[in-house]
Amino acid sequence: MFIYLFPNKSTIKLLRIPFSLLLMPIFLLALSQASVINIQTTIWSYIIIHLFIYPASNGYNSYIDRDENSIGGLEKPPLPTKQLFYITLFLDIISIILSLVFVNIFFTSSLLLYILASRAYSSKQIRLKKYPIVGFLIVIIFQGGFTFFMSTVGISNSMFTFSQTNLFILIASSLQIAGAYPLTQVYQHQQDLKDGVTTLSYKLGYIGTFMFTATMFASCNLFYYLYFNATNHLQHFYLLQLFFIPIVAYFGWWFLKVKKNNTSANFRNTMRMNLTAAVCMNSCFILLIFLNNLA
Repeated sequence: MFIYLFPNKSTIKLLRIPFSLLLMPIFLLALSQASVINIQTTIWSYIIIHLFIYPASNGYNSYIDRDENSIGGLEKPPLPTKQLFYITLFLDIISIILSLVFVNIFFTSSLLLYILASRAYSSKQIRLKKYPIVGFLIVIIFQGGFTFFMSTVGISNSMFTFSQTNLFILIASSLQIAGAYPLTQVYQHQQDLKDGVTTLSYKLGYIGTFMFTATMFASCNLFYYLYFNATNHLQHFYLLQLFFIPIVAYFGWWFLKVKKNNTSANFRNTMRMNLTAAVCMNSCFILLIFLNNLA
């Protein structure tokens, strides 16, 4: 088994480590809003989530699906080998050990729940991803509000405080993922159907997916307003709107292209949308981190 722990080129590709950039905004949002920041546990939490858990989740999904067409972050994915499975298992185990040693038990418990949800989403035995609504809810909860919760527990090195104000930001985090997630499925309708998966995007159709995404982002913005108003930081909400402008502009341009021709709902346009959103949101939350620590 140990020979499998020296990853080959295809295994490294299928872990899709650079894809963690697209999943980074929720952690940075949590860091920007943390009232207490423990530097050591923050660094370890970031490393564990983005360099171990996300790649393990990506790799396990690739191992189960054996995609032959484009997937998130890879236009031409290589075929997975058994090594990929062992690497994902190793990453999960080492992440649990590191979190116990260097972070805290609350973070470790959250991490374990995230891993179990990720496996239930992809595994052939449970395969939650094949159900359009259930699969959608699992993704937006665990990659959204739950990741914000888990990140905050790691960053502050203490248990999360549930309050109405914090509920606003948890909902906003999940709605942010709810807006992005269907767009990541919009070019994969036939590939998913071939694999026995009926996605929410397929159910909504091309135009319906864009309309649904617009509704989710508008709802997300409402909860950001409620949160920043409750924390007396409305200026940060208005700053957030500036970073939304490139995202909305690209989204509108892409929607018009898809409306004219469905072939525009392709891998490259999807990745450009994801990258635009990730760069803008990451930049915004990094700025908020500096502003909140200068105050």
